[in-house]
Amino acid sequence: MTLRVNGARLWATLMETARIGATPDGGLCRLALSDEDAAVRAWLTAQCEALGGLVTLDPMGSLFARFEGVDPAIAPIAMGSHLDTQPTGGKFDGVLGVLAALEVVRTLREAGRTTRHALVLVDWTNEEGARFAPAMVASGVFAGAFAQHEALAAADANGITLGAELGRHGWALEAQAPAMGAYFELHIEQGPVLEQAAVQIGVVTGVQGIVWLDVTVRGASRHAGTTPMAARQDPVQAAASMAMAVDRLGRADAKARSTIGQMHSAPGARNTVADWVRFSVDLRHPEADRLAVMEGELCRMLLGLAAEAGCTVKVENVWRSAPVAFDAACLAAVRGAAASLGLSQVDIVSGAGHDAVYVSRVVPTAMIFVPCKGGISHHPAEAITPAQAEDGANVLLQTVLCYD
Repeated sequence: MTLRVNGARLWATLMETARIGATPDGGLCRLALSDEDAAVRAWLTAQCEALGGLVTLDPMGSLFARFEGVDPAIAPIAMGSHLDTQPTGGKFDGVLGVLAALEVVRTLREAGRTTRHALVLVDWTNEEGARFAPAMVASGVFAGAFAQHEALAAADANGITLGAELGRHGWALEAQAPAMGAYFELHIEQGPVLEQAAVQIGVVTGVQGIVWLDVTVRGASRHAGTTPMAARQDPVQAAASMAMAVDRLGRADAKARSTIGQMHSAPGARNTVADWVRFSVDLRHPEADRLAVMEGELCRMLLGLAAEAGCTVKVENVWRSAPVAFDAACLAAVRGAAASLGLSQVDIVSGAGHDAVYVSRVVPTAMIFVPCKGGISHHPAEAITPAQAEDGANVLLQTVLCYD
């Protein structure tokens, strides 16, 4: 008989932890290394230790709970995600992956099953990047993408550094992150594809490449009443044309995404033509060469539109993450697990970044998606059903057993 998790217990655990950092609108505010984050980590530590796990923290504060296997000579199988949230987050983003990993261990313990590999449950620090930039910083340090001393020096809006917050909680950070033989991350999709297709499991083959740009358009600040329209160098009008160009760029390719999430102008007076406009651009594509083409096309369009308006434009690269293809053997384990459970599945590329992106640089990795209602995430309305949580956890369990 196929071993299965206790779905009711998993759901109760999700709801129990949702009380830590709960907001009045049903969401969560559990910013990285806040008191709320520390409280849920303390809860997780107690649960893991009760199951016989050895809990350690690495120098970035990421939590690792090791459960010994039959053969200590082979690298463990890791599974997890993150417990920190956005300021207006939901109950499941990241949290499902950590608590499903806990449920996998609970299920194996109850069944008297010991895997050949040791198992490691992971809660990565500051995945969201909502408090300390950049996002996924701890897994990035683990993979060598960021320098540890620079990551620890990252400061929040109040000037408090990540390193100072680790010290405030009094955590001993001498231990290094454990070696891993494989890493599996269960997550809600954060998009509408699975729900619209009525598919139960997404086999995440990779993650889109991402480019973040800051664009500054400079014109000439003039009086709104006395300056004829033909005599203006208006950066707002130039930026409006640029925004339409950004949107067209994303719509020209079904795999592409293009977004302006921030826009500011100065001096910001109602009766004054702006002096400058600054806006962000987020470009995404699963193919590295196509992403590079998008970035080049955008820069050419911005230069042309600025010139037409008599303005200048400066484009700065803020951050980039190359497209990721996950490990074939890990993906085969996920596909086999879903098939063994009779769950419908489809290959899918993640449009969002995850800790698995960086971990995959140094460890064979794969991700599992379950649908979420309306594709809504990073919002109190974020929702999945108990059955979807159970399906995902069962696939995680069987994936681990298959890979083991």
